[in-house]
Amino acid sequence: MTSERIAAFSDGVFAIIITIMVLELRVPHGADLAALAALLPIFLTYVLSFIVLGIYWSNHHHMIFLTDRITGGVLWANLHLLFWLSLMPFVTGWMGENHFARVPTALYGLVLLFAGVAYYILELTIIRSQGANSKLEAAVGNDRKGMASVALYAIAVPMAFVNQWISDAIYVLVALMWLIPDRRIESFLAEIEGKEGVRS
Repeated sequence: MTSERIAAFSDGVFAIIITIMVLELRVPHGADLAALAALLPIFLTYVLSFIVLGIYWSNHHHMIFLTDRITGGVLWANLHLLFWLSLMPFVTGWMGENHFARVPTALYGLVLLFAGVAYYILELTIIRSQGANSKLEAAVGNDRKGMASVALYAIAVPMAFVNQWISDAIYVLVALMWLIPDRRIESFLAEIEGKEGVRS
């Protein structure tokens, strides 16, 4: 299997997940601002989840682009990641519908935590399949940002039972961390293209 095929399959899953999430935004029965205000928690949760999925899609795209060998392990690691991300519409809707209540907020964080772990597993699986000269390993280095994200999610889950707003703030913080452009892979790709340009 080529990297283009796994990328196309994953892109389709990402698109379906986002489509399911937006369908949860129900049209209000009223025609005034008060009717929209009732939907605010659902909308805010949708915005956060959309950003999270966008970050995963962007980084997944770059990671697969640097993958020149798709093994069975890579396929299963990729499916493992997509499984956890496919739960986003459910936890997004539950947390929004219940106005960021403690248990839904904790479950939302648990899905984010396992998705983060799954992404890290996929990254390691690809690096190991590429051997000593792994392009992905050279591009991501020690991936401190990824490990920090998982650690923050692990703190946020139990914190939801103390104060769910702290957990929500952590979810937003992690999203903001990743919104700041992570140019490790892009810089590595530019360097490769520059070398290839010199050779030609």
